[in-house]
Amino acid sequence: MRETLLYPLRFEPIYQYRLWGGRRLADLLSAPLPGSGPIGEAWVLSDRDDHPSQVANGPLKGRTIAQLLEQFPKQMMGELAGRFRRFPLLLKFLDAREMLSVQVHPPDKNKEAESGKTEAWVVLEAGPKSRIYAGLKPGTTAQVLRQASKDGSVVGHLACFAPKRGDAVFIPAGTVHSLGGGVVVFEVQQNSDVTFRLYDWGHVDAKTGQPRALQVDQALACVDFAEGPAGRVTPVVEGTTPVECERFFHCEYFRLWRLRGQSLFTVGAANVPRVLVCIEGAGQVEHGGATFAVGKGDVVLLPAVLGACAFRPRAAVSLLEIAIPE
Repeated sequence: MRETLLYPLRFEPIYQYRLWGGRRLADLLSAPLPGSGPIGEAWVLSDRDDHPSQVANGPLKGRTIAQLLEQFPKQMMGELAGRFRRFPLLLKFLDAREMLSVQVHPPDKNKEAESGKTEAWVVLEAGPKSRIYAGLKPGTTAQVLRQASKDGSVVGHLACFAPKRGDAVFIPAGTVHSLGGGVVVFEVQQNSDVTFRLYDWGHVDAKTGQPRALQVDQALACVDFAEGPAGRVTPVVEGTTPVECERFFHCEYFRLWRLRGQSLFTVGAANVPRVLVCIEGAGQVEHGGATFAVGKGDVVLLPAVLGACAFRPRAAVSLLEIAIPE
């Protein structure tokens, strides 16, 4: 196949049952939610063997992202080709109607995971009961945290705030965290699915009738006790016309900007892949004389070979644009 066959690739969401989830992702994504139970996560770009994302549009519909990376490594990844065994990011929407477990993700050096799991959230919806717990209060030690996991007092040792729409939160690997109470977020993270639970709020899984297992020893081994509280990230304004561009996150694993505008603006970059996530409004990507519709909740991968593209909003639109650092 020739390079010209690649185009802006939209992916089907992969819905995940979670006992803490709800049904609010139906308002965000066009693909209908399965069944009637709680859906906590939509994996919207996943290069995982157990949950591979499939292309939803165009001639490559049905292909997995792994198949595309194998067939078109240079065209898909450009300067990054050969650096990664799989696409290095996992992107999700989370609907946390109830509280997630109090948990921690391992760093890169952890032997129980293929990679670490640093992640970040952009809050899309929040209510009066919504809470985010992120990071330890000063003076919290491993001994204190172990005892707290036994007596149910873990959250008393965590920094906490009431999130609002538009908040950005960075969660480095090793940070103890939780969120919930009717909050919907977009999540960008390293491509890892390893979580160690310290405390689970007394949740009982309706599917099994049992509480979920804790992994206290593994969790404590991963906690960065020097990290301290992790609060809201203050975005950096990088431009105002023709689009308001704010940088939310810039770490060694990913960069993320929020783009807001209602007239034509540029997305993507030369010889590197970019991912677009539409969180408000709708529009279209224009490339090579063709147009590719993008609606609320859609996730679109721009292969490196496309370079910069034009985005034409239908009206006011809000996009997240995500890059893998070179």
